Amino acid sequence: MIKKNSINNEKIVDLISIVKSFDHVKAVNNVSLGINEGEFFSLLGPSGCGKTTLLRIIAGFEKPENGNVFINGTNVNSVAPNNRPTNMVFQNYAIFPHLNVSENVGYGLRNTNLSKDKILKKIDEALKLVGLKGYNKRASSALSGGQRQRVALARALILKPRVLLLDEPLSALDKNLREQMQFELRQLQKSVGITFILVTHDQTEALTMSDRVGIMFNGKVDQVATPEQIYNKPETKMVAAFIGSMNFFETKCLEKSSKTVTVFHKDLGNVKLLKNNIFGVENTKLTIGIRPENLKIISDNLKIKSKSFTAKIVEKSFMGDTMLYSIKLNQSENNNTYNISVSDIKNSLNPNIGDEISVAFEEDDVVAYYEE
Repeated sequence: MIKKNSINNEKIVDLISIVKSFDHVKAVNNVSLGINEGEFFSLLGPSGCGKTTLLRIIAGFEKPENGNVFINGTNVNSVAPNNRPTNMVFQNYAIFPHLNVSENVGYGLRNTNLSKDKILKKIDEALKLVGLKGYNKRASSALSGGQRQRVALARALILKPRVLLLDEPLSALDKNLREQMQFELRQLQKSVGITFILVTHDQTEALTMSDRVGIMFNGKVDQVATPEQIYNKPETKMVAAFIGSMNFFETKCLEKSSKTVTVFHKDLGNVKLLKNNIFGVENTKLTIGIRPENLKIISDNLKIKSKSFTAKIVEKSFMGDTMLYSIKLNQSENNNTYNISVSDIKNSLNPNIGDEISVAFEEDDVVAYYEE
């Protein structure tokens, strides 16, 4: 896990009731969102959810039909992209193929009053910042994917924006290089100290790098929180299903107290839920969610204080660092399967397909959603 920054709680970007439609479809639907100065903020969601449109509205490449965009306290609705204190790194990097590295990085300084020597100095500083010192004369066609990304970052940062906007900049890289660049991008943000706003559909990318994450579906932001809060306490069933893997069980409410709600499931039995782990508008039906890593395979003769149930293994997959089991419940009337993820393979039980197993879980790890 990459260590996060300490950030300023003053908003550098403030979006108020933003609406944007294309062909009568609302790509962004009444979004209000504040992003803090010095923060690494990610907009995460499936394709078509509106995250890139929202980023382009901040940049000034799209105009909202309704709502206001404030950057550093100034309404920038009528301010052109080149006059905003932002810069953008595009998904395809937009590297000019006929220019070398130095010419690409210094492109935005061409029409400034800076002397040639000062421009060359700034280019050298920007290349050093992104780990490309000495690459000035390298042809664009001779760059690897990771090097092209670094050139795009240097070109964006050389203008010293208050906010750097990144539109899925790692999506074209292979897995190993993408993971390396996640670390480098986060370290770069910490070193320059400015606000980064990243658009991505990659959950690992968003959770690993961000101070906070905004989850978008259908033009709306469902939840804004830290990566830990997003993963451990997703506030909607859609967020819970989208982030990582979640086992859902339909239950019925039995009784309520000031701090807990007790529900019943045929296989899991009575489960006592903490009220601050329950989300939605209160009614009699609750869907509970348990992460696969929070289900533990245990010995039948082991005495435990946790809740437990029995199940049958129907599939078993070796994932390298984890073993993934698919199980079916014994009393369930449907054909649903549920997942158990075991990370400590060497020190864990190793049942096979067809085996009956006992499964334990902690009630504090359970989240729940009232059915709409």
